[in-house]
Amino acid sequence: MHLRLISCFFIILNFLEYIGSQNASRGRRQRRMHPNVSQGCQGGCATCSDYNGCLSCKPKLFFVLERIGMKQIGVCLSSCPSGYYGTRYPDINKCTKCKADCDTCFNKNFCTKCKSGFYLHLGKCLDNCPEGLEANNHTMECVSIVHCEASEWSPWSPCTKKGKTCGFKRGTETRVREIIQHPSAKGNLCPPTSETRKCTVQRKKCQKGERDSDTRPSPVFSTTGPQDKLPKWQSSPVYCSSFSGKKRKGEKKKKT
Repeated sequence: MHLRLISCFFIILNFLEYIGSQNASRGRRQRRMHPNVSQGCQGGCATCSDYNGCLSCKPKLFFVLERIGMKQIGVCLSSCPSGYYGTRYPDINKCTKCKADCDTCFNKNFCTKCKSGFYLHLGKCLDNCPEGLEANNHTMECVSIVHCEASEWSPWSPCTKKGKTCGFKRGTETRVREIIQHPSAKGNLCPPTSETRKCTVQRKKCQKGERDSDTRPSPVFSTTGPQDKLPKWQSSPVYCSSFSGKKRKGEKKKKT
């Protein structure tokens, strides 16, 4: 009876030693695969390494590799940084870098903003915009060409001449229109916004205050000057008569 008890004791002792050795070997294998692996990580890491940073992330966080010099460090973030897009997998949420010509992207095939020198069109980054589109250097996108648009002509203005509406027979009248859509760089240019044409009206006299006052000095003519100096409307020189009663030289005395 005592021998059976002793033998059972040694069997149990050997079994416990075997389990302990298995656990120790498993721990050594894990340390060889992930040196300095820690379960008490900071910054959203589920597991981490002193050398490589985060190795896995907590739920809903994205895993991304950040380059520091020649070294890459794993980081866990709530959203992917600029230049990366996020993809969720059953075992990990991962950030992947966008294409080389893409500054920000929705996925690997759809860019939302291009790098300098490229123009965005339908999720692609292009060197030149397709036919029928033009490059917008402000938004760096390919946009539709916009042509100029003008409103309808206004009615013709009253017939005028030198700012007046009376005292003439032939004058000019004007009409105008407004630009309601300015063109883009490659759009059609805007047409003229005003037109002027000749007009004819029935002459009417200007009322008092409408006629321009004649400020020209009245001409003074010499009675002895040549007649070619006279204005066209004056046919002969003007002589001033004397009322002194004396006969002028060369003038015959009138018979009474």
